[in-house]
Formats: sequence, structure tokens, C-alpha cells
Amino acid sequence: VRFSCFFFFKELFCFSHHLFLTHSFLVDYNVLPRMNAAVRAVVRMGIYVGAKVYFVHEGYQGMVDGGDNIKEATWESVSSMLQMGGTVIGSARCKDFRMHEGRLKAAHNLVQRGITNLCVIGGDGSLTGANLFREEWSGLLAELVQQGLIDEEASQKYSALHIVGMVGSIDNDFCVTQRKCYLALVSALACGADWVLIPEMPPEDGWEEKMCQKLSATRSRGSRLNIIIVAEGAIDRHGKAITSSIVKDVSTECLKGESKNLESYLQIQHLYLIKYNNNNTNVFVCTCRSFENNLKTYKLLAHRKPESDNFNVAVLNVGAPAAGMNAAVRSAVRVGISEGHKMFAVSDGFEGFYKGQIKEIKWADVGGWTGQGGSLLGTKRTLPAKHIDKIAEQMRKYNINALLVIGGFEAFLGIMELLAARGTYEELCVPMVMVPATVSNNVPGSDLSIGADTALNAITVTCDRIKQSASGTKHRVFIIETMGGYCGYLASVGGLAAGADAAYIFEEPFDIRDLQSNVEHLTEKMKTSIQRGLNSNENYTTDFIYQLYSEEGKGVFDCRKNVLGHMQQGGAPSPFDRNFGTKIAAKAMQWISKKLNESYRKGRVFANTEDSACLLGMRRRALVFQPVVQLRDETDFVHRIPKEQWWLKLRPLMKILAKYKTSYDISDSGQLEHVVLNRPKQSEAMAAI
Repeated sequence: VRFSCFFFFKELFCFSHHLFLTHSFLVDYNVLPRMNAAVRAVVRMGIYVGAKVYFVHEGYQGMVDGGDNIKEATWESVSSMLQMGGTVIGSARCKDFRMHEGRLKAAHNLVQRGITNLCVIGGDGSLTGANLFREEWSGLLAELVQQGLIDEEASQKYSALHIVGMVGSIDNDFCVTQRKCYLALVSALACGADWVLIPEMPPEDGWEEKMCQKLSATRSRGSRLNIIIVAEGAIDRHGKAITSSIVKDVSTECLKGESKNLESYLQIQHLYLIKYNNNNTNVFVCTCRSFENNLKTYKLLAHRKPESDNFNVAVLNVGAPAAGMNAAVRSAVRVGISEGHKMFAVSDGFEGFYKGQIKEIKWADVGGWTGQGGSLLGTKRTLPAKHIDKIAEQMRKYNINALLVIGGFEAFLGIMELLAARGTYEELCVPMVMVPATVSNNVPGSDLSIGADTALNAITVTCDRIKQSASGTKHRVFIIETMGGYCGYLASVGGLAAGADAAYIFEEPFDIRDLQSNVEHLTEKMKTSIQRGLNSNENYTTDFIYQLYSEEGKGVFDCRKNVLGHMQQGGAPSPFDRNFGTKIAAKAMQWISKKLNESYRKGRVFANTEDSACLLGMRRRALVFQPVVQLRDETDFVHRIPKEQWWLKLRPLMKILAKYKTSYDISDSGQLEHVVLNRPKQSEAMAAI
């Protein structure tokens, strides 16, 4: 399925060298999903900037062997590969490339074809090998000259080797990206595991007894399921391996007798032991902020703290349901209890608030919420302005000292309405924080919202199936309508992920001439499709575009339309949305605790400053608290979207990959981040996970 775009930027980067694309796994030969998407993008962008692009089949082995293993890639050679798993150009281990003689052969094969730019997609071993190859390059050319295999002119002409490495590994074990335990730790957050064992943080002595106490405690509260995640390579403080078999035996013994069915169903119903492949356990590990944040969040959520009643905090969902809302509520409740607060759940948003649908929610009440779709609290779009007096009354009745609102644009408007009423109702002079959760991703102050990733996954999977349905048929165009209101995020990013030819959105006005241009372009390439945002244009509706393409494409292609509808909201949240919701809600609750302590005076909480009502959003990979009043100028209230949206810069890529003639702005360059390699602190190494 394909989509397109219309962008004109100032700068165009261009070069006329040869580019070489390879997959290589020196350590692990497993291939990964979505590698083909990277291959497709590299090939088409390379051709777009004027490079001659080559495939090398079977990884470094193909580079060493040369011959037919190194072939020129064309635009069409990467068509229809987005939805394919694995890698179409192959991947293999290569012992020859580990040897100097093998790298010498590889250098010779590259020089013969004039290749001096490499794009290597692989894991730690692959990229380490690529770097070694770069370091040896000048010496390898000198040897080739000495052996008479190349002349001095070729040595000078191809004297520089440039390499771009893209990390592709399920272990996620490359130092500058994440830690070796990424899968185990982040999976523990995503599924709400009871216990996790990872090599970077060996548990203290006696971990077996503490784990059993934790499992027994959860069983005593009525839980019938325990999840323990063991990373392969997990060790104790003395370097002794902790395997899944050891953990199974320990847990079987400690839970014996607690369930009549335990013996026969232990492994398949009551206990999951998940083993993740992280083979290399080194003494030196690089400490990254993401790992530390994940670990702190897991510890807050996994281990129940003694309950106390410092302050009363209410949590509610507002707006349309978004996958990941329940993970956020679970995180907020448990972190709040850990911080010593009494947590209250409000059903059905602000409507339930003024009706008094409020009750205390405890630690065990949110067990198993992480993977649940929709909103278990209930959520509605009702705004609070017409019922401020009743909401203030409920705040007073339940002595609510702080509010956490999880939702979309309605939640943003609701916080602003509560803030405006502070002058009339002192009950509203409490810390308030909003966490963005909407599939539309249209909340100002945040680059990303909970639920948007799950919606994109649904769009991409559906588009893949639609494409596959057209296999073997005549040329066909699909018109696909996404959700999002006036925000074109889902149409644009979903179109990019699905390989669209056009994406019509409100943010970029289009007219009949643009539509005609697209029709003419599509007659030159098939099979294809178009994506349209829900409110992209009030006149050029999905039906209009469908009829236009059907009429103009007669004799060349036929047309179909699909309205994806509410399937984009439903279903279980993606792992990303589970983790994002968990971490952002935990941070929001910690902010609330801080503000409560700051605003507690003379036996009561009183907070009426601008920074006491904030939105917690993601800005360039960082979670940032922003007073909602400061976000007014950034907001288009008529169309319910931010005035500036980061993803608009991605739209030219869609057009380039669909073979339109356009330009691409690269002026917004990234920044290098230094990573320090050090040993874990003794105190950290002794901490129980």
C-alpha cells in the first residue's frame, strides 16, 4: 500500500559515489523483522541522491567471495518488500572476514567496483567488524598495490572508506543505543513481571527466599499468575549463573501446596519463565540513562510498599480510549502508593467526577492492567466547565489533594478549565498534571502520545494485509482513510511505514491539480494506494478521491477504498505504549509528590501558581513538565492540533521513496551524545532486582 506527499525544502544533499549495502552477523546469524524496510529506504534514498547502490548477499561472506554476491540494486528491486520478514539479501556468519586475508579479499572486491561507502546493518559484532575494516583500509590498499592487484592510482582514488552502521539486533546490545539486558528489563516493564534477573544487576545473597516471599505475597492476594523473566547470562554476586531451570526449581518448591492444580499446571498456567538471549556477559558495561530509568521504574512497580495516607490523589481518563491508558493508570496507582499516598480512581472522566463516581483504588486492584486495551476506568469527552461547582464539591468531599489526568485534547482543555476556575473554587488549587494519551497524537507540548504507536501498528498491519490481498491481481490503487481528526500524524507516519504513494492531510492543503498530478504519477507505477486523513479536506473526501481515481485510472488500474475506523483504537497496547505509559505516569506521580510537599502549608495543600498545573510531554527524547498556560500560544484550538508538528519533516521521505521529484531538508542535524564506559557501583551490584 502506498501514499505520497508534497514538500519543498531549501537544501538537497547529493553525492555521486558508489554505495554498498550489506547485512552481516559475525556473532549472531538470526535476521530481524523490518530489516527490509531499512534496505528499501537506503537503496531508494541512495538512488535519489545520485549514488550507484549495490547489494551484497550473505553478509560479509558475500563481500569476501565477491562475484555474483555483489550486485547493483535498482529502484524496482526493493519494491513490495516492506511487509516481508527477515532480509531479502541474506545474512550469514563469516569466519573469513575475521581473518586478515578475508578482509584483504573484501577490500579488493570493493575497489574493483569503485565502492568506498558502506552501509552495514547488524549487531555489535557486525559493526565492530566494520570499524576494524575501516581502520585497516589504507593498509589493505597498500598490500593490494604491493601484490599487484590494484595500481597506485586506484589506491589514491579510493583511499577513504566511509561507513554508516545501523544497529539491527534483538539483543539491543550496542553500547551507544541501549544495554545488553534491554529485552529482559523492558519486557518486565511491559508485562508487569513479578521478578526479573539480569546480568547487569546481580541480586544479593538470599535472592531465592526474597523471590519466594514476593510470589507467595501475590498469591495470597488472589493472583493465579506469576511472571519471572530471566535474561540468559544472569548471574549472582559471585558470578554463578542463574538459569531458568534454577528459577523454576526454586519457585516450584516455594509455591508447593498453595494451589491444588499447581503441580500439573505450573509451567503452562501459573508461572511463565521467559529467557532472553544476552550471551555476552562482560565485567565492563556502559551505564545509560534509559537503563537506569527503566530499572528504577521497575523497582517502584514490582515491590509493594507499606501503605500510608500522606495525601489523597485522584486519577482519571478523559477523551477517547487509547491503548496504554491502563498501563499508565496501573503505574500511577502503584507509584502513588509507594510514595505514601491514598489513590482514588474516577470513572468516566470529568462526567463521573461531578457525579461522584469516585472510589479508593489499591495496589492489587490494578494487577494485570498493563496489557489491557481501552480504558478500564472508563473515559468520556465531557469537559468540566459546566460542572465546576459539583467537581469542586467532590474534591472537598474526598479531600482530593492532587489530580492526574490521562487523555487527549479534551484532557488538555479540561485542565485549562479547572485552572481558570481556581479563583472561584479553592478546592481546585491543588497540583494537577496531564499525561497525553490519544491515537491522534495531537496534544500540544508532546511529540508523542500514549496509544499512537499501537494505532500505527494497526494501520501498518492492515495495509500489509491489503497489499497481500492484491497479489496476483491487475494494477490496483487503494484509498485508505485513517483517524486523527485534523491531525495528519497517523496518515503521514502510517503511510511512511506502509510504503504509501500519497498521504492527504489537513496540515498541507491540496487541490484538484495535486490530485491530477498524483493520478498521472500512479499510471507509471503499480500496485499502489493512497492514504487520506479523516479531516484532510472538507470537499475532497475519501469518496471523492476514490471516484476520481476510479474514473481517471480506467484502463490502467482499478481502485478500492478502506475506512479503518475504530480498529485503530482497539486491541492490546503495543510494547512501546505499555512502557511509555508506565514510565511517563510514574514520572508524573513523582512530580505530584514533590509539588504536594512544596505546597503543603498550615495543615492543607494550596497550589495556585502556573507551574502547579502542568502537561508532561516528550520533547526530543526527554520527558518535560510544561505549565499548560504556556502552551496556549502553541495551540490551534479551532482544529485541535499543535501549531508546529515535528513529523511534518518526515513527509518528504515518503515522496522520495515513492519516486517523486522533490527536495529534502537535512538542516536539522542530530547531536552526538558521549557514553561513558564504567563498572557498576558496588551498591548497585548488591541491589536486589
